[in-house]
Amino acid sequence: MLGGLTTKTFLRDYWQKKPLLIRQAFSQFNGLLDQSQLFTLACTEDVESRLVTQRHGQWQVQHGPFKASRFNSLGKNPWTVLVQGVNQHLPEAAALLKNFSFIPHARLDDLMVSYAPKGGGVGAHFDSYDVFLLQGSGHRRWQISAQQDHTLVDDAPLRILKRFQMEQEWVLAPGDMLYLPPHYAHNGIAENDCMTYSIGFRTPTYQELAEQFLVYLQDRVCLDGMYADPDLTIQRHPSEIGTDMLNQVTQIIRRIKWTKRDIANFLGSYLSDPKSHIFFDPPTKALSRDRFERAIKKYGVAMALKTQMLCHSGVVFINGMAHAVNKYDYRELRSFANARQLNSTVGLSREAFELLYQWYTDGYIVPIVKQANR
Repeated sequence: MLGGLTTKTFLRDYWQKKPLLIRQAFSQFNGLLDQSQLFTLACTEDVESRLVTQRHGQWQVQHGPFKASRFNSLGKNPWTVLVQGVNQHLPEAAALLKNFSFIPHARLDDLMVSYAPKGGGVGAHFDSYDVFLLQGSGHRRWQISAQQDHTLVDDAPLRILKRFQMEQEWVLAPGDMLYLPPHYAHNGIAENDCMTYSIGFRTPTYQELAEQFLVYLQDRVCLDGMYADPDLTIQRHPSEIGTDMLNQVTQIIRRIKWTKRDIANFLGSYLSDPKSHIFFDPPTKALSRDRFERAIKKYGVAMALKTQMLCHSGVVFINGMAHAVNKYDYRELRSFANARQLNSTVGLSREAFELLYQWYTDGYIVPIVKQANR
């Protein structure tokens, strides 16, 4: 997949450093879904999608869900349909992402699939995150540049570079893949009807992390006492915040403490928390606890496609929720998080089975019962 490079070499020499073109990274790959299937996803309520059109040099962006008829009236001007989170709806897409597990799950965002007819694209731009661009059906021309000029076109609905200066160019065929580090300028143009699979990674800003950590803390801070000033004296200027008040509040705020474990729990909860448009479907007819336990002991359990699961030091995080477990359960559930499937649950504690059953009734996981009928 990495053109003969080991993952260690790739991470050392290319990851967040420089681009890498890999011919036939996935040989025989021609995509996971066709144009009509992608359009169907773009018309689905809980799927994030966009339609980018260009007319007379002007860009327009519309957000889904769309009506199916929208794709029949696009005309001959360049256009592109982009669908986010395809791995949350297509098992084959989730399986494709497993090839990228040499990057921690905490960094993975999702698999976006785009379709464009000849000439379609979203303009020259740069992303703030790492991305692997895997070509599905058709051919796409990629132009890239290490330019430092990131000035954007004024008033455009997309982040289009004002002065893109191409340095390298390739046409990618089905199965070819291009890796780009953050902030590397690129422009993709469809040579013919084509679909591109973009594996993107999260790079939250320091500001975002700090803000969300403070949000996380606000439900966990408990400071006893109440502001008091029994020795209050007359102030010459009543509108001025007094030194005594400032000193007292300073001491109160300094009582807010956090540890590395607090930060780990924040990261696990925050990075596994589903995006706002994602909803889980509980089982229509849930198995009883006993039937569920017998089923997963025999055939195992798998994650629902939308589920995110992370682990750290005895705590398992699933879809924004944290659960502390014993050492043996932690090792088993970490294996579950790694592979998104656990083939045997024999040996798990009673508490772990209760946890799994809760996740099952919430729609987070599913028992592997189909194998019983094969």
